[in-house]
Amino acid sequence: MQILLHPFAGSIQQYDQEIADPSRYRPDHCPQCQAAWGLTAHGFYRRTLVDAGFDGSIRVRRYLCRFCRRTVSLLPQFALPYLRFSVTVMALFLMARLRDGHSLVAAAALAGLPSMPYQRGQFWVRRFRKQAVALCAALAALTAPVAASSFIERALHMLEAIGWITAHRFLFADLRFHLLGWPAFLAPDGRIATVQPATPPA
Repeated sequence: MQILLHPFAGSIQQYDQEIADPSRYRPDHCPQCQAAWGLTAHGFYRRTLVDAGFDGSIRVRRYLCRFCRRTVSLLPQFALPYLRFSVTVMALFLMARLRDGHSLVAAAALAGLPSMPYQRGQFWVRRFRKQAVALCAALAALTAPVAASSFIERALHMLEAIGWITAHRFLFADLRFHLLGWPAFLAPDGRIATVQPATPPA
């Protein structure tokens, strides 16, 4: 399965109504085999999402390529692949924790997550810190780096200047770069990679 971002910026309720039309945002080619106009509607899958004022599941539109027989999913641009919380919620939390110096509990409350587990906040902070240098390098294509005391602070400034969702859209769509870094078991393009050993000649 290949993940693309659905270019929708309205409310979650509006998004759910809009994806009912499979032709409205249908990609004009398969991102895997590059065949033009070969994608047919292939239903939905459901995933959970936590956003401001919303905690539930959303539908994600799927397409099937008639040529390579692989699926393509249109994940809304306000959601991050493989993570339950929206880009906006994570941005509010990380800005409160890393820029403003709030405790994990206070940062979670400022992000609208009064009952967020402590471990999840630590997980986000750890992954963002690990990504900071790469984020600064990647985002330099969109905005000039600013003087800062650390790459973490610089990355936060750049994300705020660009807009977190705009930055996420650029990083993911153009670079296959996850805002918080891909999980260790996934390749940079978001798919499990396996390498077959060379077979010695007989």
